[in-house]
Amino acid sequence: MGVVYFAPSEGEDPYIKVGSHISKGDTVGLIEAMKMFNEVHSPVDGEVVELLVENGSMVEYDQPIARVRKVGDN
Repeated sequence: MGVVYFAPSEGEDPYIKVGSHISKGDTVGLIEAMKMFNEVHSPVDGEVVELLVENGSMVEYDQPIARVRKVGDN
């Protein structure tokens, strides 16, 4: 459990937004848990079609934070 952030710090550009093209391994956000920040990396290549949580909200372990259309999917 932790807090998700879509930008490296307040006022900076987000890692991802709807329409972003991402590659496997790209940083898509940060999770803050117990005062430590952990990068979240994309497991796939694709396009972000929906953010499933709001910046600064609590998330659970393995909770999806974005919906991605994989490259080659329709």
